[in-house]
Formats: sequence, structure tokens, C-alpha cells
Amino acid sequence: MRITTKGRYGLRAVLKLAEQKDRKPLSISSIASEEQISPEFLEQIFYKMKKSGIIKSTRGPGGGFSLLKELHEITLADILAAVGEPVTLSPCSTEGTKKDCPRTDKCDAYFIWKDVSSHLNDYFNSMTLKDMVDKKLEQN
Repeated sequence: MRITTKGRYGLRAVLKLAEQKDRKPLSISSIASEEQISPEFLEQIFYKMKKSGIIKSTRGPGGGFSLLKELHEITLADILAAVGEPVTLSPCSTEGTKKDCPRTDKCDAYFIWKDVSSHLNDYFNSMTLKDMVDKKLEQN
């Protein structure tokens, strides 16, 4: 499994929003500068996250982006799904992929990839933004 730049940048940017104690909106330019991400690329990522209901935008002075939900309501899986990042090990490890891999019925390795993907999905679905912020605070 490989998380692309889009997924990694999306997670880093959302973590910045999550760390805002006062929940004030942050501008794309401030997040992009602090995280060394292209503002144009971050804008594309935030567009997808806004469409998925993870973040919201506020216009005007002091405007920017903020989280739409509480930290415990947003999972790592939600963030990755919002930016179009699939959590799979191989094409045959996702549900309904017989069209991608016609060997799923007779492949000896199919059940291994499916089980590992299931464990990954369970982890990604259980890891909330609150958990991530708490872990970061523990490390500091």
C-alpha cells in the first residue's frame, strides 16, 4: 500500500486545522507555507474535502478553512476517501473487484490480501483526528 502525495498532504493540512484550539479558520496560504505544500495543490485537496463534508470555508477578513465536524467524528479513512485515496494493498483486495482481477475465485493469495486489507481498513476507520492530535501531544 502506498499513500500518495495527495493523501499525505491532505492529512497534514487537516491536522493543522485540528490543532487550532480556538477553531478559527486558517487560510490556505498559511497552511501551505507552514507545511511546505503548493497552495494550488492544497486548494484542490481542500475542494474535495469540502465537498465530502470534512471542512468548511469562511469568507471575508479572518476567513479560511476550518473543520466541519468534531475531532472524534473524523477518521483517517474519511480524510483519505475525501481526497480519493483508496486504502488497498492490491486490486484484488477490495470488494467487488472481480472485474479487476478475474482470478479472485481461484487465487491462493486472495484471502491473505483481503484479510490484510480488512485489518488496514479497520485501523483507518478507528483512528480519529482526536486520536492523532492526542498522539502528537504525547510525543511532544
